Amino acid sequence: MSISNSLSNALSGMTAASRMAEVVSSNVSNSLTDGYGRRTLNLSAAVVGGRGAGVEIGSVNRHVDRGIIADRRLADASLSGFETLVSTMGRVEDVVGSAGEIGSISSRIVDVEAALIDASVDPSSATRLSSLGDRLNDLTSSLNTATKSIQNLRVEADASIASQVDTLNTSLAQVEQLNKDVTSAQLSGIDPSGLIDQRQMVIDKIAEIVPVRELDRDGGQVALTTPSGETLLDGKAKVFGFVANPVITSDMTIASTGLSGITLDGAPLSADGIGKLGGGTLGASFQVRDVELVTAQDGLDAVAADLILRFQDTSVDPSLSAGEPGLLMDGGLAYDAMNLTGLAGRIGVNAAVDPAQGGALTNLRDGINATTPGPSGNSTLLQALSTALSAPIASGADPTQKSAAARAADFEASTGAQRLNFEAELSFSNARWSGLKEAEAAGGVDTDYEMQMLLRIEQAYAANARVLQTIDTLMQRLMEI
Repeated sequence: MSISNSLSNALSGMTAASRMAEVVSSNVSNSLTDGYGRRTLNLSAAVVGGRGAGVEIGSVNRHVDRGIIADRRLADASLSGFETLVSTMGRVEDVVGSAGEIGSISSRIVDVEAALIDASVDPSSATRLSSLGDRLNDLTSSLNTATKSIQNLRVEADASIASQVDTLNTSLAQVEQLNKDVTSAQLSGIDPSGLIDQRQMVIDKIAEIVPVRELDRDGGQVALTTPSGETLLDGKAKVFGFVANPVITSDMTIASTGLSGITLDGAPLSADGIGKLGGGTLGASFQVRDVELVTAQDGLDAVAADLILRFQDTSVDPSLSAGEPGLLMDGGLAYDAMNLTGLAGRIGVNAAVDPAQGGALTNLRDGINATTPGPSGNSTLLQALSTALSAPIASGADPTQKSAAARAADFEASTGAQRLNFEAELSFSNARWSGLKEAEAAGGVDTDYEMQMLLRIEQAYAANARVLQTIDTLMQRLMEI
């Protein structure tokens, strides 16, 4: 081997060692960076004219376990979706309260029962009648407030859907551009690993909103689809649409066309509003808006209907005629079985017993339609109202015979049970996500291994430098001859 060949080999070895040190240092510095794929440098023996010519530096390889990443992304979607559901049901539970909890709807019904008993003991007491009126107002106000809160939660869910659709569209456009950049880098001989890291992070963001599968395409590009088969990106990113509603009432649903669903190219994606995009936070937000909160409102309306019907019975208050509103009313009217939706938001105390509205407290004792005060010691109506409230009867929404407080408590318990169900699913999803995240991290950068590699690189660099030093000595000797 000539001195010039030896010099060339040593120089190529030093260059390769320098490039490897650069790759290793990148691995170590990004050992805690999300989305970073460990790099290695391809080296091969260089051959020129059938003779060894040092080392040839090849491409940089990016190492990730795409199977684990795919499963982790699905776990991301599930985890994020159940977090949304648990959070929402927790807020609903705060609004309606828990059975036996002070301030809950069932406890306010119990308060009315207690006030009726107190008033029946001394029906001549204006203080006790006033307390009964206050307890009734507290009960109806709590139902009104709960309805308003639930509809506000639906507005929040609707706004969240709009925000997520915007983020989804932006992220898909970013992946489309990164696909082009990766292809361009490969064609230019530039390492695209950094672009692929960035693309992985953007896809991870998408995976929280909508579960995705990543498919390879030519030129280092990828396509994205949902597990259900909806294509999000394949060359060109799809653009989804959604129109948010600033105000939502109890009667507004997808079916009534009062609420918007997701559109694609201006056309509805599906009848349920979300189609094959469910599974992540986007699907959870639709479930919150169109299922869970609607169910909660139905439960409130059933409680309100039960209360109104108990006091609207002419056998309880003989002063009433059939079809007339009783002690509790639907927005000033009698109960209408065809107008049940949103009833809890309209329920109120009959103006005939409210002095602030021109009524008289004595009508609590004498009857809604009493024109003049009756005997002050007559507790018949108060006892009848108390019995009606505590009597186990069936309702239109629930054929099981229950007292008013028990029916409200069952509704509160069902709300809490749904939250617990979602929490159980969340716990499972979290455990699965944690396991997959650990498996993904295990395949990432091992700093101990990288430092060992750095020592080997240092040794290789020193050896090549020693070759150069030896060649320099030989050249000096030749120059001295």
